Amino acid sequence: MYEYKPEILEPIFEKWRKILRLTESWDVRLELIDDPGFKKTGDLKIDTTDRKAIIMLNAKNPRQENPEEVICHELMHLKLYPLDQLTEDLILAHYEEGTPEYRAVYRQFMEHLEITVEEMAKCWLGAFGEDKELSFGRCREMKSFDEFYEGLRPL
Repeated sequence: MYEYKPEILEPIFEKWRKILRLTESWDVRLELIDDPGFKKTGDLKIDTTDRKAIIMLNAKNPRQENPEEVICHELMHLKLYPLDQLTEDLILAHYEEGTPEYRAVYRQFMEHLEITVEEMAKCWLGAFGEDKELSFGRCREMKSFDEFYEGLRPL
């Protein structure tokens, strides 16, 4: 099992705060989460009023092996947060929350946001990362092609 260690994470965190120009504009804290109920590798809490954010990383059971990739990814969410909030507000202005239409548009938005953030993180990691090796931890948890179609009738 892979674990994130604070002595490794702090220098990576500070490096990426500088690269992404977040040191002056945001107060950001890195917190390691030891709770077994915390299933994500990383998450973000943001207070836009005070321009403060907390990056939370799963210390004991991360699904990704490259902490630099995860830190870059979570900080990229912070960079894109104003656009994220604008889009959510537009969705709420046009669709009633809880309706099938709202759920469909919101799900698509969140999927595209995550894909975009991950792609940008990969690009920045490739350009400026110390560890350019991408993590494939989530892939290991997914079904294989054969497992996905197991039990279906042959066509």
